[in-house]
Amino acid sequence: MISESGSFVKGMMLGGIFCVLVTLLGHIKMGHSTTSHEHRHLQAPKKEDVLNLSEDERLELSQSIRVYCIILVKPKDLGHWAAVKDTWSKHCDKAEFYSSEKVKVFDSIVLNTDDMWSMMRKAYKFAYENYRDDFNWFFLAHPTTFAVIENLKYFLLKQDASQPFYTGRTETSGDLQYVNGDGGIVLSIESLRRLYKVFEDPDKCPEQGGMIWKLSEDKQLAVCLKYTGVHAENAEDSEKKDIFNTKSVGSLIKEAMSVHPDEVVEGCCSDMAITFSGLAPNHMHVMMYGVYRLRAYGHSFNDALVFLPPPGSDND
Repeated sequence: MISESGSFVKGMMLGGIFCVLVTLLGHIKMGHSTTSHEHRHLQAPKKEDVLNLSEDERLELSQSIRVYCIILVKPKDLGHWAAVKDTWSKHCDKAEFYSSEKVKVFDSIVLNTDDMWSMMRKAYKFAYENYRDDFNWFFLAHPTTFAVIENLKYFLLKQDASQPFYTGRTETSGDLQYVNGDGGIVLSIESLRRLYKVFEDPDKCPEQGGMIWKLSEDKQLAVCLKYTGVHAENAEDSEKKDIFNTKSVGSLIKEAMSVHPDEVVEGCCSDMAITFSGLAPNHMHVMMYGVYRLRAYGHSFNDALVFLPPPGSDND
């Protein structure tokens, strides 16, 4: 019994030492410090702020924000791929699908890898090399995400693309703050420029994670950007509600009904919501109907700013 208990204690001690070493090595590898970055909460402008501008200033603003959309897809995503192609992606100034392999039925930029981090790296590199002079904002999404691009542009009115913005739905893992990829990731051209540069440094931004730890692609992105001085910042409306959602509308409404039964809509979602996630293909078409096609005659929204669709785009 004494021998067995001694072995048990030794095992516990060795296990504890190993856990400490893994933690330390992980932090060294990822470049984490003991103090975490206090990220800002980026807010969309209030309607009154825009109304104070002249019509010429509003028109210039609406035309100055150009969004390039990156949608990462795999052959198993064909249903979602078709839905995104037919719905919200038409509202991007330009949208392209980046596929793990060639698929005959749809045009895409073929990345020849099914590793999500490698796909993300290659997509960002291609976007920067080919479109850095054409667009000032880069929006990356999964095929299960629905996005309202006009709301994204409105949110970006207050932001300067020449500054290192990296935003969306921010979450925390240990002392790492990152933008959850399920809700979509927004990078300014300056952030993309810095990311492109750090891609060349395998010590700071490896194409494959270390053997001790394996991060999801959105966390790995945050690690690489952190080395360049770019930190995740949570996006909110003027009432401090999240506008990038990592769940579907249905899920958010169910949660609101249980928590705020008397204020379901107010407790659910922002009127300025940009994304919802986890949608089936048919749900995307329903969202398209609700966002762009359903009208209440006699009601006027009196929008402070109008974002025109890209020329030649078959928009709803």
